[in-house]
Amino acid sequence: MPDLLIELFSEEIPARMQTRAGEDLKKRITDGLVEAGLTYAGAASLTTPRRLTLAVEGLLAESPSIREERKGPKVGAPDQAIEGFLRSAGVTRDQLEERETPKGAVYFAMIEKPGRPATDIVAEVLEATIRNFPWPKSMRWGSGSMRWVRPLHSILCILNDETGAQVVPLEVEGIKSGDTTEGHRFMAPNRFSVTSFEDYAAKLKRAFVVLSPEERAEHIWNDAQNLAFAAGLEVVDDKGLLAEVAGLVEWPVVLMGQIDEEFLELPPEVLQTSMKEHQKFFSVKNPKTGRIERFITVANRETADNGATILAGNQKVLSARLADAKFFWENDLRVAKSDMTQWTCALENVTFHNKLGTQAERIDRIAALARELAPVVGADADQAEKAARLAKADLSSEMVYEFPELQGLMGRYYIEAAGEDAAVAAVAQEHYSPLGPSDDVPTAPLSVTVALADKLDTLTGFWAIDEKPTGSKDPFALRRAALGVIRLVLENGLRLPLIPMLKTGNVGFVADRVVKSSGTERHRLEQVANYLGMSVSEVESLRDEGLGNRSVEQIEAEVAEYERRYGPLDLSVLLGANLETNLLSFFHDRLKTFLRDEGIRHDIIDACIAMEGNDDLNLLVKRARALNAVIATEDGENLVQGFKRANNILSQAEEKDGVEYSYGADVKFAETDSEKALFAALDQAKAQIDTALASEDFPAAMTAMSALRRPVDAFFEDVQVNTDNDILRRNRLNLLSQIRKVCSSVADLARIEG
Repeated sequence: MPDLLIELFSEEIPARMQTRAGEDLKKRITDGLVEAGLTYAGAASLTTPRRLTLAVEGLLAESPSIREERKGPKVGAPDQAIEGFLRSAGVTRDQLEERETPKGAVYFAMIEKPGRPATDIVAEVLEATIRNFPWPKSMRWGSGSMRWVRPLHSILCILNDETGAQVVPLEVEGIKSGDTTEGHRFMAPNRFSVTSFEDYAAKLKRAFVVLSPEERAEHIWNDAQNLAFAAGLEVVDDKGLLAEVAGLVEWPVVLMGQIDEEFLELPPEVLQTSMKEHQKFFSVKNPKTGRIERFITVANRETADNGATILAGNQKVLSARLADAKFFWENDLRVAKSDMTQWTCALENVTFHNKLGTQAERIDRIAALARELAPVVGADADQAEKAARLAKADLSSEMVYEFPELQGLMGRYYIEAAGEDAAVAAVAQEHYSPLGPSDDVPTAPLSVTVALADKLDTLTGFWAIDEKPTGSKDPFALRRAALGVIRLVLENGLRLPLIPMLKTGNVGFVADRVVKSSGTERHRLEQVANYLGMSVSEVESLRDEGLGNRSVEQIEAEVAEYERRYGPLDLSVLLGANLETNLLSFFHDRLKTFLRDEGIRHDIIDACIAMEGNDDLNLLVKRARALNAVIATEDGENLVQGFKRANNILSQAEEKDGVEYSYGADVKFAETDSEKALFAALDQAKAQIDTALASEDFPAAMTAMSALRRPVDAFFEDVQVNTDNDILRRNRLNLLSQIRKVCSSVADLARIEG
């Protein structure tokens, strides 16, 4: 069986595209080969900045011959149908065979496809792959029509077996395939021929090309660590940067340079971000002080002066970049120490969303909501409001304008420089978290408070303007915000009923953005109050907090300007549906996804969501975990089946009789020992469950419920519920109602599947 080697050699491919391109080349070639009948033993793709390489082992020398029988139309069918079948089968009418079937005479065709040489198939598949390669961005060059990420120079395509190597002949836009490639652009630019993948890889290594991206990355990291260790320093780990740099070089040469003394006092994050974003440098820090003192750069060639000239040029460019960063830092510090309010005032001119107002208006809402949340979280309300008003001030700073990824972190530095409490300063950095499932969750009360307020305002705002996630689209990261709220609540053990908080957030939005769409101001307030289940005075109080104590004249002026720019917002659109209930369902969906990793099924969570207090996420999760543990036992599983049996019999009887059997069963009508035992077990379980639920001891409540399994089983084995005796029948149906009532006080077992 021959082996196949393909190399597509071009100008430099962007590092971010290389891995995906290698995967696409492998998939498209191997899929095409298999579809044409050529199976193989294994395949691997490799990439460098100038080449995509694919090695396929154990390829068939030719595709197998195929003999296939195909059923056609009925004899006597219209000529048009028969002609279509002949074309699809590739046969003539005289090659058709008539056969009798249960449905009458039918035409059959015997189709024979002879095998084809691997060279022909490979050429077809490779040409189709090149012409239709899925680059994210591509270009045309010269007078040709083909598109490639960068100009394509050569195609290496050979099949080799024990008899030697054979070039697979093909031509794409004037580029003919061959058995040659080039080495390093500067250190070994001459072309050379290869006979196999092993020969190819060895000759490339001698021509200063490391073919494997993993090998290049490992070489870079080991050399960087060795250089840093020799100087008593350590390299800041950055796997993303390492992968990117490995895609920029074919022959990595690692060099360590100095950072000018005048820049060493810059925050380490500023140095690291500037060097990474602009220069693709690794940061090297002093483990004793945490300062970034040097940098690692990776050259693509060896030089006679061992990289001295390269380092000098890099240090010169880096100094210019860091001079800009130092200028931003010093300017921002002057503003922070004098008056940070000029930054927050500047946010009045920054639109958050055209239907949700400015960043300044959003900060007002977050600050008001943070005051409401503070007592629940255990934070000081005044401190929470102050932290919320300062947390996003750095969005107006020069440093964050230049490096948006430093938002929050720079705010922490600036707020500390302004003399504020360290806990208030920490909020600026921590209130954005968690950003993902593996991100750390804030634990400081102030940070948790503002983080919750920020995310709840985002969710209520976008829900109110009907910008909800749909399918795979979530442009405003609302799923991430909801998951952030869930993690903040659960990992900090907060008892935070969401409905009141969502209502408060919605009041802030309504107060800031909803205008007099109809009737008087009093009428509008009555609408809002009725919707929220509050008095008008309570809504007015909340509105005043949300508006930051602005005068009615100021509010009306802002409303008029908003309507002039964006048009009126009809109150009925906002308040016509129950926003909080709708949004709570979204939280429940996110919670199901979050708990799936714990092995808690959706139906178990649904059984707990059906209970009272389902907006208290901590309570809900405690109940779900306890129910999940019980359902996993034999007693729990069998009890669910017994409950469903009781519920089905009871539901059918209630529907048939047109009455509700919920008036209490009487033990004096019990005939069998198992029936009497069930009465006693239900009384005992109810007492235990009520006590456990009162103290929110869900494991104890679930255990007490699961203890009903044996008496319920025994009851159904011994007793006929729908007996001819009406008195006994009614009593037993009421007993089933008691089973349903006792079990349903813990969870809605009817929602458990299976």
